[in-house]
Amino acid sequence: MKRTWTILGVGDVPASLRWYQALFGQPGTLPVHDYFGQILDSDGTVLLCLHEWGAHEHPSLLSPDHGTPGNGLLLFFRVDDFDLALQRARSLVTRLEEEPHVNPNTQTKEFSLRDPEGYYVTISALSAA
Repeated sequence: MKRTWTILGVGDVPASLRWYQALFGQPGTLPVHDYFGQILDSDGTVLLCLHEWGAHEHPSLLSPDHGTPGNGLLLFFRVDDFDLALQRARSLVTRLEEEPHVNPNTQTKEFSLRDPEGYYVTISALSAA
């Protein structure tokens, strides 16, 4: 396996796309469709897909009413601009779920926040603290 495409069920694809682009410091773009968008790295690698709840009748994406968004899921992103990502994150949420700290397992700085849908997102520095 070379790549995975993590797909999140969201209520508003364009708004979620803007939120993640802002978090990662990417220029704003429109989703390809109102019901589906992708967060891409600068080389075109898919980092995250956003899929509207109920579109196309995918069994696990029918409705957020069938479960709690984010239960059992941790989105973990490694970034090469940790301090800037922290500034961007603070501008997007009123509080962080976890303040910046060094993870004793990875020896990297990280912090966590919730996205607009309630998913738990951890941002980790690419290299050790």
